[in-house]
This record gives sequence, C-alpha cells and structure tokens, in this order.
Amino acid sequence: MAELTRADIDEILKLVDGSEFDELKLEMGDLKLELRRRGANPSAPVAAPAPAPAAAKTSEPVAAPIVPESGGTEVPAPLLGTFWHAPRPGAAPFVKPGDTVQAETVIGIIEVMKLMNSVEAGIAGTVTEIAAPNGELVEHGQCLIRVRQA
Repeated sequence: MAELTRADIDEILKLVDGSEFDELKLEMGDLKLELRRRGANPSAPVAAPAPAPAAAKTSEPVAAPIVPESGGTEVPAPLLGTFWHAPRPGAAPFVKPGDTVQAETVIGIIEVMKLMNSVEAGIAGTVTEIAAPNGELVEHGQCLIRVRQA
C-alpha cells in the first residue's frame, strides 16, 4: 500500500475544511489518521468519505435523484471531492446542456486524494443545467447537473 505524502494530507485537510464535517477518521493498513476541528465534540458521530478505487467506475451507489420544485431531476454527487467536467484540462466536457444522457453516461469525475472517480447520470434524459462549477469542491449529495427525464 502506498504511503500518504504531505501533499495527500494537505489535500485531506482541504477537503475537511471545505466540508461540514467536524471530525474525520481514516485508516489505511497500519496508518490511522484522526482529524478533529477545534471545539468539536469528540463523542459526536464520525463521518469519513472513503476513497474509491482508481477505476473508470466508482463503486459508490448512485443516490436517488431529487426532483426540485423548479423541474428537472438533480443528479447528486456520490461522494465528497473535486468535481471535474472533462477528463483532462482542455478536453471537451463529458456533457453540456442539451445533451441526451442514459443512466450509464459519465457526466464528470470526482477527484478524491488524487483518485479519479467517474460519476454516471443514473437517469435518462436531457441535460438542462450543469450546476457544480468545474474544479470546485462538492459535498456528498450536492447537485452536479440537472436532467429533464425522457
């Protein structure tokens, strides 16, 4: 198993700072890392985003789509991390408004500790909006895109 570098720990701290979590416990083999915000209650429930394997598909289950009052279906982020619209800088985005998607269509990538996790639409329809900014931290459950179901 690879060792955590200082850059990896800095990235973990950045993710925790950008989240609503007060505490994180991470165990990787013999390594045990615990982070707690100053003033956080140590007996509070612990929430830790688990890094998914570096594969083309994430093993995270696709959360149930949410239908907002304004219409369309929100495709939520399956995990906390940095959302990318395209497979690499300068490349065309996976989807854009007006594109037709199927449940298995990749709509973006969420990066967690330098592991890239593909995110699928989970529903079929037409993309009406890209809600999450490119290269920004997204929370678990945050709306990534909106789709008008077919």
